[in-house]
Amino acid sequence: MKINHILISQPISVGYNSPYTELSKNKNVRVDFRSFIEVKGASSSEVRKQKINFSDFTIVIFISKKSVDHYFRLAKSMRFKVPSTMKYICQTETIAYYLQKYIVYRKRKIYIGNKSFKDILPHIKKHPKEKFFLPSSDILKPDILNMLNKENISWKRGILYRTSSSDLSDLKNIYYDILVFFSPAEIKSLFENFPNFHQKNIKIATFGKNTLDAASKAGLKIAIKVPTPEFPSMAMALNKYIKESN
Repeated sequence: MKINHILISQPISVGYNSPYTELSKNKNVRVDFRSFIEVKGASSSEVRKQKINFSDFTIVIFISKKSVDHYFRLAKSMRFKVPSTMKYICQTETIAYYLQKYIVYRKRKIYIGNKSFKDILPHIKKHPKEKFFLPSSDILKPDILNMLNKENISWKRGILYRTSSSDLSDLKNIYYDILVFFSPAEIKSLFENFPNFHQKNIKIATFGKNTLDAASKAGLKIAIKVPTPEFPSMAMALNKYIKESN
């Protein structure tokens, strides 16, 4: 089956030279971007109801750029001046560099993981007497909670933003050859918007084990599974798949 039209279930980054742009030009396919989920930040009162006081913590654990944004947004709205002594543990280098949006990077103590949450556990273990804060959304992998609970540390999770399904009714009569998903929440959104969705000849691409599991559990047949040693990125895998199909 020839591939002509692909839907990426995330918003396109403004000013970002996306690899999908090159894919579209080189393979002569149309690539659309549409966020399947919406993020709504928690209010100051919602944070207080969780009995969270930002001044109680000495280390913040960041697992996403969104958690960085909402932590500093709420700190400002709750009139908490983040001290220069605050330490940060970031799951990836990308998240750590993103911190520069809010702090003077070179003057802070920042510990960086490689890829997964377990990669930052050694940094956590080195600070057993600190008080850790984990800002997150309402959706969080149970593995993360389990790993933290196993450590002999003082920590607390704060739900600083929530995710919900976007309204995708405008896509009802549009056909795509490939649907690309990056999170279980996007799979959930697909079926919340289209309860009677039938895959038929549509190819499904998933990124990450959790997304793959959610898609499989929903009864979808997966044509493209990323990452793999051969294809660490979705764009690379799509490029190969389109080359073979077209």
